[in-house]
Amino acid sequence: MTSIELLAPARDLETARQAILHGADAVYIGADRFGARAGASNSVEDIRILCQEARLFRVKVYVTLNTILRDDELETTQRMAWQLYEAGVDALIVQDMALLQMNLPPIALHASTQMDNRTPEKVAWLRDLGFEQVVLARELGLDDMAEIHRRVPQVSLEVFVHGSICVCYNGQCYASQHLFGRSANRGECAQFCRMPFDLVDADGRVIEEQRYLLSMRDMNRSAHLEQMMDAGVRSFKIEGRLKDIPYVKNVVAYYRQALDSIFERRPEYGRSSSGRSVFGFRPRPEAAFNRGYTDYFLHGRTSDLCNPITPKSMGERVGVVKDLRRDCVIVAGSAAFQNGDGLCFLNDDRRLEGFRVNKAEGNHLYVRQLPRSLRRGMPLWRNQSMQFDAEMARPTAVRKLSLSWVLDETPDGFMLTARVEDGRTASRSFTYDKEPARTPQTDNIERQLSRLGDTVFQADGVEIRLTDNWFLPSSVLSGWRKAVVEELLQSRSSLERKTAPLRQISQTTDFLLPRVLTYRGNVANRLARRFYERHGVEHVEPALEVEPRETSSDLQLMTCRYCILSQLGHCLRKNPPRWSMPLSLRLADGRRFRLQFDCKNCRMNVYAK
Repeated sequence: MTSIELLAPARDLETARQAILHGADAVYIGADRFGARAGASNSVEDIRILCQEARLFRVKVYVTLNTILRDDELETTQRMAWQLYEAGVDALIVQDMALLQMNLPPIALHASTQMDNRTPEKVAWLRDLGFEQVVLARELGLDDMAEIHRRVPQVSLEVFVHGSICVCYNGQCYASQHLFGRSANRGECAQFCRMPFDLVDADGRVIEEQRYLLSMRDMNRSAHLEQMMDAGVRSFKIEGRLKDIPYVKNVVAYYRQALDSIFERRPEYGRSSSGRSVFGFRPRPEAAFNRGYTDYFLHGRTSDLCNPITPKSMGERVGVVKDLRRDCVIVAGSAAFQNGDGLCFLNDDRRLEGFRVNKAEGNHLYVRQLPRSLRRGMPLWRNQSMQFDAEMARPTAVRKLSLSWVLDETPDGFMLTARVEDGRTASRSFTYDKEPARTPQTDNIERQLSRLGDTVFQADGVEIRLTDNWFLPSSVLSGWRKAVVEELLQSRSSLERKTAPLRQISQTTDFLLPRVLTYRGNVANRLARRFYERHGVEHVEPALEVEPRETSSDLQLMTCRYCILSQLGHCLRKNPPRWSMPLSLRLADGRRFRLQFDCKNCRMNVYAK
């Protein structure tokens, strides 16, 4: 059986716990420094607690150390790697090649998507460097994934399937650093791509005015998981280390159900952790934060990649405006509404507006003040559901491990053995006098051993292998049961991790590296520079974070597979340009950013000017 991993984000310890309860096979979480989300840091002690709890279900814990590092951070990073290893972490997700020059513990390394992993050659190189799992660029399609798996089958491929999307290839965005001094490669992105722009031509003609032309929709590949498995994907990653607990609960549960339904039909695939989650709600990704959904290049270029109207959540579509009265909106649709629901719509200027429901009576929604721009026939979306929020605030899932019992005799008493669904066992022998019972004992034995209460276990059968109908009081059986369960819990919390093999730096794939590595190589420290020099790079430029560049026409801020002209229906490969080239994006304050359309490679580049 091929193990498939559902990898969930965790902002903190409690979010990680909820991700596990709702079916995650692995969680990724930030340490207190050097993760690519500055607002999602956690102490080593919290991560230690998480590792202990996760082992109950054989859930893996990955920690992000995926920022580029300064020279004064190298010693701290190495020390943290050892602390995380000792805390029980299964793998480190990294970007900076400086870590390969450090004295690291025998812990698995995963190549962050910040490494810009797009080709079989790059993945093969990472394999030779000792990386066990590689996070592929979001822009890759099914054929790309299949080709990488075919050529580099030894590496586990991890792919994003849900959540926010950066418009730029990860690791290759320098807009936030250049404009605001906040580096995306150090977890401080200011989200330049979520800002409104004018699109103007070389003569100053405005093609689009104040639109969110770089703001991608959110990813949702839930309908294509089986295709991705067959293409070689082994880890399905949900984006969102800054997302709240209700989001994580909802989305993880949704993908858990989707994957399990595939496993029922395809027994050659199965989950990589243990236990089953039972949900007390219906998972609905449309009710979570979303800017509209796209499968994002999974089947090639499509027209639904961008949401130029708003970078905010639109939520789920709930109907259209049937009629308007003085303080009432009448909705045509099947959705049920609650007092306090938040609704939004696109006004005549294609701007997003919102209002809150003061009182809901069926499809009659009473508001304090009717939005002036609301019209009959306009679609409505709900971006806050009071009912769903209240539902998600309650306990929404339990996760249990199936356990079967065997009760045997010994010369001086009895032996009780528990076997968990994943094969682990615990046994205890108990000295106890054997006395024939006056009444049958089978039903009571089964009943007492099945009373597992609020433990993580649920009984899945009791096998009684006794030579006679011996008398066993309920209190005795209860004590035996508790003793064996405690031993099982202790053994499961101390499960050993797989030790990573010794990393050997291979010289077989150096052809991948250029003679000169520019600032886009993200080299910010002496160890990373030494790494590349060892691999034949003759000149290594420092990263922008170390040596800012003066604004010049060759300062490339973004490299995107997404293309604004293609999105607007004006692909230059199909039609001659309609405007004076080059085109530029212009912020409200007048700053402009030149666009270059690399039609040969079907990419769009954004320059500082």
